[in-house]
Amino acid sequence: MKDEVQYPIGTVALYGPDDQTATKIVVGIILTKGGEAVHLRKWYSDQTDIRNDEMIQAEVMDYLKKHNVKSVGAPEQIIGCPHEEGKDYPEGSKCPECPFWANRDRWTGIIYN
Repeated sequence: MKDEVQYPIGTVALYGPDDQTATKIVVGIILTKGGEAVHLRKWYSDQTDIRNDEMIQAEVMDYLKKHNVKSVGAPEQIIGCPHEEGKDYPEGSKCPECPFWANRDRWTGIIYN
């Protein structure tokens, strides 16, 4: 028998200027099956890889506990640039701060034209 997914679910995503250094973590809380993340929080680190920042890691854990998260889903890799299209740079363009991601599929790492 498969384990049944229990809600709420926490989603955790890492972002960075390349695929080796995480400078942003985004945590979302999904309350029901098929639902969208209704609670979203972001943390940033300019000083170190955010995965090594114990204070931020503790805050993430507290956030998940605060929302009574039963399951957590997270990709293993950094999944893209920490900057937001339309907010940090113009919609439809590539981030000028993160050339590593300019022509790269964020899930496979394959470079395209």
